[in-house]
Amino acid sequence: MANDQIKIINGETGEEIEREMTNEEQAARNLEIETHLLEKAKKAAAELVVETNKSSAAAKLEALGLTADDLKALGL
Repeated sequence: MANDQIKIINGETGEEIEREMTNEEQAARNLEIETHLLEKAKKAAAELVVETNKSSAAAKLEALGLTADDLKALGL
């Protein structure tokens, strides 16, 4: 499989060079992408845990007969 393309622009002259990434550049790019996706998945998992905990707490409070209005009245 061919490596991704990279564009290099000389800020002084405006000259543009487009070429295929070297294997090292491609490996670094792939690592960046994998790291980003991993961080995105970790964030989504953490958000899911928070929502699950909220739902669990709400169900427990409901089982005790407390409503959201009761909790607000208690300052919670």
